[in-house]
Amino acid sequence: MTQALGAFNDNVFRNALMFMLTFKAVDALNVDINIVMNLAAGLFILPFFLMSGWAGQLADKYEKSRLIRRIKALEVVIMLLAALAFVAEFWWGLIALVGLMGAQSALFGPVKYALLPQHLAEEELVSGNAWVGMGTFVAILLGTIAGGLLSAQPTYWAALCILVIALLGRLAAQGVPQAPASDPALTIDWNPVTQTRKVLAASKQDAGVFWAIMAISWFWFLGIGYLTQFPNFTREVLAANQTVGTLLLTLFSLGVATGAMLCDRWSRGRIELGMVPLGALGVAVFGYGLYAMAQVIAAEPAPELARTLVDFWDIPEARWFMLWLALSGIAGGLFIIPLYSYVQRHTPETRRAQVIAALNVLNSLFMVISTAMGILLLSVLQLSLPQFYLIFALTAVPIMLASVRRLRDPFLRFLAFLISHGIYRVRHHGLSHIPDTGPALVVANHVSYMDAVLLMGACQRPLRFIIDKEIHDTPALKWLFEICGTVPISSERVDRRNFQEAFSRVADALDQGELVFIFPEGRLTPDGEIQTFRRGLERIVKTSPVPVIPMALSGLWGSWFSRERGRAFAKTPRRLWSRVDVNVGEPVPPDQVSAAELEARVRALRGARA
Repeated sequence: MTQALGAFNDNVFRNALMFMLTFKAVDALNVDINIVMNLAAGLFILPFFLMSGWAGQLADKYEKSRLIRRIKALEVVIMLLAALAFVAEFWWGLIALVGLMGAQSALFGPVKYALLPQHLAEEELVSGNAWVGMGTFVAILLGTIAGGLLSAQPTYWAALCILVIALLGRLAAQGVPQAPASDPALTIDWNPVTQTRKVLAASKQDAGVFWAIMAISWFWFLGIGYLTQFPNFTREVLAANQTVGTLLLTLFSLGVATGAMLCDRWSRGRIELGMVPLGALGVAVFGYGLYAMAQVIAAEPAPELARTLVDFWDIPEARWFMLWLALSGIAGGLFIIPLYSYVQRHTPETRRAQVIAALNVLNSLFMVISTAMGILLLSVLQLSLPQFYLIFALTAVPIMLASVRRLRDPFLRFLAFLISHGIYRVRHHGLSHIPDTGPALVVANHVSYMDAVLLMGACQRPLRFIIDKEIHDTPALKWLFEICGTVPISSERVDRRNFQEAFSRVADALDQGELVFIFPEGRLTPDGEIQTFRRGLERIVKTSPVPVIPMALSGLWGSWFSRERGRAFAKTPRRLWSRVDVNVGEPVPPDQVSAAELEARVRALRGARA
């Protein structure tokens, strides 16, 4: 609640001010409105760059709930000054106060994110971040709406609103639970330059964490570019009034909140980094859609008066524009939530707040770069606003390619999860039997050509599949199997060399702590029943003594991908979104492994339903 009220108030203040500057004060300021908007954005960002090092140290040294209450008291003082400036219509003073709000936010950021892991278990962290993210963006949504509405009213209404919300936020801070200091003996370095270097060095100690920080910073580069120009984009390109601008910002905020909730639902209590490449791809694709629709809308004859919401809705391309904007927000939510969770979970508690401070420093640096890019592209190069948005959206392409390269296995696993859950109503049982680390051999019955996709999507760790070499070498699919790291195997009678190489590759994978998967039946079932398990799995375990995890699939017999009624894919699908169960049994120690025993266990797991 404390975070939500802060986000709400921040957005009421900044959106009311941005719309007032664009629609009311533009003539009084006598300065190019693009420069004013970028200046305000730069003032908000600058404190993150200068003060995040201090903020991280304070959050690690002191008890966090008391620190939060003091920071919220500072917000009350700043909003009191802003209220007076609104009443006096002191526009340059309000622009300066944007910088003070940035300072308050810079102090609040590290303590906010460092507090969550102290109160949430590992399996709750993604959900916690998703709820914080959703609450934040709902608050942003409401603040955006309120700011837009207040901008059209006398300025004293905005003054009253921001002061009351600041007081409510300070009251809510009384309920923040205690969170002990992570490093009470820490000596604070008040030199912003040396401390910034220290927190940046701390963030680089884990390459994965630093990569996640850089990806998050790119997202803020994109976000500040989008949001800073939106009031002017609404007026100049869409030829619309504040109500339309408020609606569009609302749609984007709702999209991010929806993405956060989808992240919670799809993560299943784990940090699912496979969403990150998909989110970046969505930002690029939907960003291009925004550009295309904006170009069409801008080509419409300019109305004498700014378009109202009804006028805007009457333009067919405007409805597409709103859809692409909401989808861009959803993609952003899928991108950002797993990365924040990863940074929190993989940073030691004693320096977590300082690493989050480093995140804020880099966020602010990227936002400054974004602001400078806005000035360069719009004021110097004189590009149009749709072109500006297109260039920013296309920066997602290299981010997507880099994240696919770095997160190949999580990305493929997440795609398998989406595909399998899009086709079937999948239920998982016993997934806790799959260890988080360490090697194991996984076996299951083979019912359909969708089995591997279902199993890949069910398991939170990458599976290295052993598959028939003839299928592996299918021209249309070989590239995919090679990307997935599958191990092709032939019968020893057909290709003895490949047979030996396959077992050698499996042994190497197990030695490296991987999960290796095999269908011991060696082929799809022709009648829905489990066929005799072959003894190749015994040879694998004899060479590499690892536990064997039995799994069973039920509900797939009769699907379009099975051999029921003849060949797969050669019949008309009869069942849509049918229920499928993925059951996992307890690991079998290597000294108890036999093909017959594992076949019996898989039969018991599957039950009577094929």
